[in-house]
Amino acid sequence: MRKAEETFLPEPERYEFRAMPMHQFALGRRDFFKIFGAGIAVFAVAKEVSAMQETAPGPHGFHNEELPEEIGAWLHIGEDGTVTGFAGKAEIGQNVRTSLAQTIADELGVAVASVRMVLADTALTPFDAGTFGSKTIATITPQLRRVAAAARDLLLEKAAREWNVPADRLVAGDGKVSDPATGKSLRYAQLAREAIGARKPPAEDPIKPASEWIVAGTPVPKVDAREFVTGGHRYSTDLRPEGMLYGKILRPPSFNATLISCDDSAAKAMKDVVLVRDGDFTGAAAPTVAAAEAALRSLQVKWKELPQISDQEIFSYLKKNAQPSKEARFRQAKGSVDGGLAEAAHKLDASYTVAYIAHAPLEPRAAVAQWTDGKLTVWMGTQRPFAVRDDLADIFHVSEKNVRVIVPDTGSAYGGKHTSDAGLEAARLAKAAGGRPVKLVWTREEEFTWAYFRPAGVIEVKSGIAADGKLTAWEFHNYHSGMSGIETPYVVANQVTEYHQVPLVLRSGSYRGLAATANHFARETHMDSLAGRASMDPLEFRLKNLAEPRMRAVLETGAKAFGWPRQKSAEGQGFGVAAGYEKGSYVATFAEILVDRKNNSVTVKKLLEVFECGAIVNPDGLRNQVVGAMIQGLGGALFESIQFENGRISNAHFASYRVPRFKDVPEIEAILLDRKDIPSAGAGETPIMAIAPAIGNAFSDATKIRLTKLPLRPELHLQG
Repeated sequence: MRKAEETFLPEPERYEFRAMPMHQFALGRRDFFKIFGAGIAVFAVAKEVSAMQETAPGPHGFHNEELPEEIGAWLHIGEDGTVTGFAGKAEIGQNVRTSLAQTIADELGVAVASVRMVLADTALTPFDAGTFGSKTIATITPQLRRVAAAARDLLLEKAAREWNVPADRLVAGDGKVSDPATGKSLRYAQLAREAIGARKPPAEDPIKPASEWIVAGTPVPKVDAREFVTGGHRYSTDLRPEGMLYGKILRPPSFNATLISCDDSAAKAMKDVVLVRDGDFTGAAAPTVAAAEAALRSLQVKWKELPQISDQEIFSYLKKNAQPSKEARFRQAKGSVDGGLAEAAHKLDASYTVAYIAHAPLEPRAAVAQWTDGKLTVWMGTQRPFAVRDDLADIFHVSEKNVRVIVPDTGSAYGGKHTSDAGLEAARLAKAAGGRPVKLVWTREEEFTWAYFRPAGVIEVKSGIAADGKLTAWEFHNYHSGMSGIETPYVVANQVTEYHQVPLVLRSGSYRGLAATANHFARETHMDSLAGRASMDPLEFRLKNLAEPRMRAVLETGAKAFGWPRQKSAEGQGFGVAAGYEKGSYVATFAEILVDRKNNSVTVKKLLEVFECGAIVNPDGLRNQVVGAMIQGLGGALFESIQFENGRISNAHFASYRVPRFKDVPEIEAILLDRKDIPSAGAGETPIMAIAPAIGNAFSDATKIRLTKLPLRPELHLQG
């Protein structure tokens, strides 16, 4: 085991924190060079970047955050030639550490191995709104290219002064500045030793176009891959600083239960146990997990519980309690839907439902917290370290400059780690622990119960088509599940699209793909049904109503690779297609299933997906993201669903909550379209969106049974 001080380097008290406006870089330039040594640094002003993110579909469920103007240091070239990049994004399994290192290496002209990334540390990295919305590649790689280009220019200018020659005749690359006219060269390390400099990048973008990338655009192996596959990497759950206590929290028996009384005399008498009671918060910290759990078991508590609805009543509740149309949270309309329906040769009115599902991350929520001289440091897996810092500062009434949040590379999140829960709980216990660090790790049952869920929803669609299959009317209402991906990509003159907010039943928030998974399911299932009404091939019908060239490209590429339309070669065989776009990227999914009516079983045999997100930074990393999303999408499509009654989750374990297993994974083919003429977009979310409708459409093709509920549970519709 490493020494505690190695785990927690650099210690917060080793450098001076200065008072500054909210969301500014935590270190002054002088302090920055004290920590990272002499060299060249780029202190950048970010371009205006918005980060729209969907969280809970409540009053504050949709918000827009912008990076502040002055956001500090992004890049440092040290005296030894090491290049350090800084970004507030978290590495949660999406491999951005590698992609960001590639970006810097490509623009600066150095080997990837010489670039190290410091990520998601509120004391060391520039402010970032959070790791969500597929924003990392889209927003941070251009910023890192700008600052790397600025650093390259500074190196060129320094060499030009050294040799007394014009800078524009020099070349930077391969870790050095060269003069082609004389053959002279200076390594970046030499220039960094001789000059301590700082610069802001120019307003324009002097960066390489994707067509000229050398390092970016190639399948560079994952940075620190050996550490992960050999167990060397230390997650939040692995941290064990000297003197650490283990924390446990008293949880209510059901949602919204209130504590009436609590006799804690037995717990207070226990040796080496720290007991904290603060309003509705009760927790214990002890030298072992068992001791902390024993302290909580010794409490004599009484709760007041309230009757609550179950998963069997949720969809009627959502419709009954939704905002009326005149108060819809989002509304888009053009033309006349009534007029479009009047001229339609075929009409279709259908309702679709989506269940609550859990994020089920590999690593449950975990945090280590320590107070030292009035300053708080929290290590935890989170997608929003700066928001966690702000929460901690607010709750404990301390200045933000005295709170530091560090995010070790984290074992997945899928949108489920936006909130501060575990960090706040650990910090409360640590506050009472007399300077000793406290680690809190949620159990799997706690993760399934007290985290938040992808919201349930009801979606109603009313539509009309002309005799030739052209859409004439489209009316789309989403109740509760969210606005992301709600707008149709298909051309229709008469349409109304609305999102209706509903009071929360279960705690809900972001999930991979956000509400776009629900909205794509409803829309693409409905489009397939309309194709049947028009007696048209489902792909032909989509293309007939589609103008967007990028979406046409993924559909046409996928159709060719899949062999659409496929001829059936076995009884029970079915084929389905679905497509969509979101977060600046486009996807088309083709599915093959096999229905066995004798055994009431359905097998997904093959999934083929074509994905396009502009210029590709790391094709292997992108392919992993796409394939991972496809496999995860199987769960939400086929069987994942939270079951609850009277405020209790009844399937809060992997034994009862079904996620995809190895036997569920079909043959998978992921085709990536590399568009070097289009800026890179994120890829973490869009690939999941068309999985469920493609499978559902394939089931309809095989059985003529249309499934309109997620999860599909197709085997249940074969009985009888």
